[in-house]
Order: sequence, then structure tokens, then C-alpha cells
Amino acid sequence: MTTRSLLLFTAMVSLFASLGCEGNKPAPKTEAAPAAATKAPEAPTFYTGREAFQRMYAAAHLWAPDARPYRLQSDVTKESTGQDGKSGVWRAGFASASRRSIKAFVWSGIHSDDAPAPGVSSGTEDTYNPSNSSTQVFDAGFLKIDSDKAFEAAQPHGGAKIIKANTKQTVNYLLEWSPSENVLMWHVIYGPNRSEAKLSVSVNASTGAYLRVDK
Repeated sequence: MTTRSLLLFTAMVSLFASLGCEGNKPAPKTEAAPAAATKAPEAPTFYTGREAFQRMYAAAHLWAPDARPYRLQSDVTKESTGQDGKSGVWRAGFASASRRSIKAFVWSGIHSDDAPAPGVSSGTEDTYNPSNSSTQVFDAGFLKIDSDKAFEAAQPHGGAKIIKANTKQTVNYLLEWSPSENVLMWHVIYGPNRSEAKLSVSVNASTGAYLRVDK
């Protein structure tokens, strides 16, 4: 072997040896990424009827500029009794003469298994019959008294006695037009619904005046 060949062989051996050492080195340790912080659940939001209605009213007018309300009602949820005139879920029905349709809207302010997703959402359209007594539209301007004031008006007419007996008594609210009396009224319902109510009190939604005990 010539001197030149010997030098080349020696250089190659040294190169392979250095590569082998590098290959045997343990991979550098990487620090584990910090665990993502758990997002705290959003606090529930409760609105009075008018507050929720205003949000659904805007959405309804995107659906149909001539949309007019015919019903507003609260939902029973495990998050609130409704005794302050507020609810975490409100539903409203709107009718459009130009589309000859009705559409239901819902506002939710809570994350719960017994409530719709938070925000405003809507259902499917259905046929609108202006002569149907259950879908009598009203002018939103008549709604001057909110659900919390309707609750206060209903309390002296049997409501306070029911709540004293059961501090967790649920109270629901239904707003609709009465064609026979030509008035927009709140029905303050002490119970899960009208059919199972212990008491239902009607209050004028324009003046706040007590009208009558329905049940």
C-alpha cells in the first residue's frame, strides 16, 4: 500500500469512527409542552322577557323585514326559578305576511343539557294563517312592561303565598295578544306550564295593571 493510499484509508477510518460516535449519542431531551389550561365554563346569562325579545326581534327582521311577534315565553331550566322575572331561555314566534309564514326563534344564555346552545337560533318556517287565534300578531310597541314588573304585579294576587310555601317554586312567563280584550298581556305562571300551574295571573303588558287570576 502506498503512502498516499495509507493516508486516505486512515482518514476514512477516522471519519466513520466519528460518525459512529455521533450516532450513539442520545437524542437531546425536549421539554414537555405545558398542558393547556382548562377553560372555565361560561357563567349563565339570564334576561327579562324584553331583553331576550329585542335580540330575537332583530334576528326575525333579518328573516323577514315585515316580521311581527305573536308570542313570547320563557322556558323552565334547572338554572333558574324565574322568580325575578328572568330566564336563561326565551322563545318567540314571529309571522310574516309577505312570506305567508311563521317562524320560531329562541334565545339561550346558558350551557346546559336542558337548554339550546347559547345565542339566538331559529326553527323552520310554517304556514301562516292570519285568522288563527293562536298566532294573533301584535305591535311590539305595546310591550312596555317587562316580565320582572309583571311578576311584581302578580305577587299580591296569590303568588307570594305560593312562593312562601315553596321557595324553589318555578315561575314562567307567557306574552300574547288577547283579541277579545284587545290588550297585550303577560301570563305569570306559577308552575312548569299553564296546564300544571298552581296559579296563573294576567297582567297588562302596556300598563302593568293587574287584570285577573286565570287559574
